[in-house]
Amino acid sequence: MKSAVILGLLALLGGFALGCSREAAAPRTAKPSVAVPVTVAAVATMPVDRTLPIVGTLHAKDTALVSAEVEGKVERTLAEFGDRVKEGQELAWIDTDSYTALAHQAEARVEQSRALAHGAELELQRQQALRKTGIAAPADLDGAEAQADQTRAALKAAEAALAVARLNLERSRIRAPFEAAVADRIASAGDFVRPGSPLFRMVNDGVLKFIAQAPESFGPQVVKDLPVVFTVDAHPGRRFEGRVFLISPQVNLATRMFDFGALVPNADRLLKAGTFARGELVLERAVPTRVVPVAAVLSSSGISRVFIVEGGSARSRVVKTGRVLGDRMEIVSGVSDGESVVTSGHGKLSDGMAVEVRQ
Repeated sequence: MKSAVILGLLALLGGFALGCSREAAAPRTAKPSVAVPVTVAAVATMPVDRTLPIVGTLHAKDTALVSAEVEGKVERTLAEFGDRVKEGQELAWIDTDSYTALAHQAEARVEQSRALAHGAELELQRQQALRKTGIAAPADLDGAEAQADQTRAALKAAEAALAVARLNLERSRIRAPFEAAVADRIASAGDFVRPGSPLFRMVNDGVLKFIAQAPESFGPQVVKDLPVVFTVDAHPGRRFEGRVFLISPQVNLATRMFDFGALVPNADRLLKAGTFARGELVLERAVPTRVVPVAAVLSSSGISRVFIVEGGSARSRVVKTGRVLGDRMEIVSGVSDGESVVTSGHGKLSDGMAVEVRQ
């Protein structure tokens, strides 16, 4: 019985060994590698402006608080909030009737003083003629000369008073200091004002100032006449442009930034003072810049990569990126002009995998 069991086990082991040897002898067929279909684009260089992103606020180029220069009651106001006025246009009258009367009174005093001065000159000439003939006494000649001097001085004083009266009459008619819009009318007809009393606040919105800031490291690069391009929320999609005209001489110690301003023409009055704006300062025009499609760049954990197709294989390469330029991205380093980068299909790629380039 034991011998029969042993013989059965030996036969079973022999069959297992024979099966293993046949399996080992059978040839193994390796699975062929499948190329990943991808699309590619060439690394290119294109002219791109070198810019500095900025944000800021639009301000009126000129503002003025128009005040009274004479004392009196406001007779009438000729401009209201929101009105646009020309330089020299009348805005209000302050007691003009009284100042007109004072001017006429001063004119009459001038005429009176001129007549007295003329009479004194004639008397002086007569006394001088009589003195030459020995008829007139020296005291009479001295008196005539003194009277002539006195009337001349009185005439000059009257003429000066007339000039002041005319100046006050002119100042009683308040005029716009420049072409502007009335931002606020402060005084009303019937108000009594004194010199210095505010009447109107004027804003020149035909030209605006775009005030923004730049990092102190850009100090040598921010110079006058550089173009500034910006947009505002009130006009989406529309770009406005100005030019740098002032640069602050000092850096803010808290922010390490310095202010600069650009003049922005606003003849059509589309822009309003106080508006927030965002844009860019153009530091240099048409700088050659290496770019690739945005879809070619893969970013993870702060590292950007692209796949380069070389000899039918994809090679992963770390790149340093710059600005996004529409559907393109600036590549500062990591690739060369003419190299092919994968733009689609790279989700299935790893370094060294075979690829099939498709249109």
